Amino acid sequence: MHAVELEPATNVRPALKPSRYVVKTRAESPELRRAAQAVEQAAWADLGFLNYTRAHFDHYSDLLTAFPDFQLCLIDEERGYPVAVANSVPIKRPDVLPTEGWDWAVHHAAMRRGEGADTLCALAVSVPAINRRKGLARIMIRALGDLAASKGLAGPVAPVRPSAKKGHPFVAFDDYLAWTDDNGRAYDPWIRSHLACGGKIERACTRSMVVEEPLAFWETWSNREFRESGGYAIEGGLAPVQIDVERGVGRYEEPNVWISYS
Repeated sequence: MHAVELEPATNVRPALKPSRYVVKTRAESPELRRAAQAVEQAAWADLGFLNYTRAHFDHYSDLLTAFPDFQLCLIDEERGYPVAVANSVPIKRPDVLPTEGWDWAVHHAAMRRGEGADTLCALAVSVPAINRRKGLARIMIRALGDLAASKGLAGPVAPVRPSAKKGHPFVAFDDYLAWTDDNGRAYDPWIRSHLACGGKIERACTRSMVVEEPLAFWETWSNREFRESGGYAIEGGLAPVQIDVERGVGRYEEPNVWISYS
């Protein structure tokens, strides 16, 4: 559910005055925590199948509770309500960031509970559709950098979800990452936005979020029946779900890309 997303770098509507916004954390009040949860759910409702990675199912909500001061809310002071949220956890960064990506970060953070942490790992930047293309996600990325500094941590690092890949689910991920636009920039707008904010691509994490569920789960989600084994595109998926009719299961492995900030 929660690979980091940013708005496209093109066709951005003018942002409202930055003075309207203030960054707070979920630790400030139960009301803010509930509002942040509502914002996140609204932003990711169309990708609910990602809630069923084992790491998400077992640990995600608990981590947000355990580290409330790592969960940021961008408050529109004129409305008194969050317009964007960013979730993160402290991790001990390995020498090589793993191909498991988001699932690894959540499991790792849950097991270590901050012990020996040296890096901030961003798990999600969530901006509901009504507030997109205002530059809010970039504000949150900068806020995550400020949070890392305030905690004495490096980073952030993030397993970034290149959302435009959903239009090309059968294209090999390495090929997709190599695509550029007419100006020679990264083709994917989310990756392009991260690079514009100062991030650097480290490596692909091709099994960032893994969901393996019975056929009935995927048939319900996609509103179709699977009679033959093979790869099938699903709404919002960055890669096809691999259906195994004999075993009665489908496995979705979502590719993300590790991006780090110094």
